[in-house]
Amino acid sequence: MDKLHSEQIAKVEEISLHHTLQVLGNNLSVVFYDVTTLYYEAANEDDLRKTGFSKDGKHQHPQMVLGLLVSVGGYPLDYEIFEGNKYEGDTLLPVINHFSQKYKVENLIVVADAGLLSNKNILLLKEKNYQYILGARIKNMNKEATEQILNLSLQDKESLIINLSDNEKLIIGYKKSRAHKDSQNRKRGLEKPEKAIITGKLTKQNINNRGYNKYLQIDGKVNISINYDRYTDDDKWDGLKGYITNTGLTKEEVIDQYSQLWQIEKTFRISKSDLQIRPIYHRLQRRIEAHICISFAACKVYKELERRLKEKHAKYSTEQAIDIVKTIYKVSFKTPYSNNIYNRLLIKTNEQSEIIGIFKLEI
Repeated sequence: MDKLHSEQIAKVEEISLHHTLQVLGNNLSVVFYDVTTLYYEAANEDDLRKTGFSKDGKHQHPQMVLGLLVSVGGYPLDYEIFEGNKYEGDTLLPVINHFSQKYKVENLIVVADAGLLSNKNILLLKEKNYQYILGARIKNMNKEATEQILNLSLQDKESLIINLSDNEKLIIGYKKSRAHKDSQNRKRGLEKPEKAIITGKLTKQNINNRGYNKYLQIDGKVNISINYDRYTDDDKWDGLKGYITNTGLTKEEVIDQYSQLWQIEKTFRISKSDLQIRPIYHRLQRRIEAHICISFAACKVYKELERRLKEKHAKYSTEQAIDIVKTIYKVSFKTPYSNNIYNRLLIKTNEQSEIIGIFKLEI
């Protein structure tokens, strides 16, 4: 791991990018960015391992924030690690700048979700002449914008453009399926405070404006109730989704590109579940960085296996193919008549034979 850290990390990243460019036909115009957290099996903090918000619910453990950049198709391009108490919005520009400067990539369109949207980030993206597609927090926009949004009359899968300043536009889309989901989520979210009021188990931690607790209303000193007018009023937002962009893409193209963010969420799931990137047991920063590099390379190999299986129209998923490969063993032997050592794969099932056939491996 120390050799990897001192000599090979940059080479691994360079090989990975070269392969991705080959797969994409050297067309790298859109990149997707998101962050996740990884936790350590450690009791103490240091400069990197800091207690912070955990997306895995491991708030008592020191954390690391991992910023990941992927291409169309979910191929990992670049990453940076940050201390565990780093605000995720402050990770966007460092990763984008590092990637574009290191590989001299120009005219990138950066796609990121609403969690990374801030006036500071938009200003910095503009200063660096990046194009961007960002999820918009439409409920938190100024009065003029929210009035325009709520005055729209959109049908299922329709969208409209609201022009903002400085060559920037807000695209509002509507889906019936999203409206139904939003409505169901609000109903489920209201059940918890309702039950808490009935059972008398409300505590001061419930009295905040986070999530569905915003529907709680305090009358006098002790009378807590549900503000159903506020709850009902929220239904006007059901089904609406906003996107802020300064690109020249059509509204349909912007929505389509933003919808590809699920690829990076899938990449995080692969890293955490299939590749078991966490918990991290290393203490020294160079070992931690080497661990992340190994996980980055493993994720790239996983995505390449996924691509090849799809390309060959294989009936097996990536997970199934890996499980089958794990059952294939190689034996080495030498006969009494020669000093040569022979190697053979042991193939005992039809599934093993099919995997060997798909990739034309020598037995």
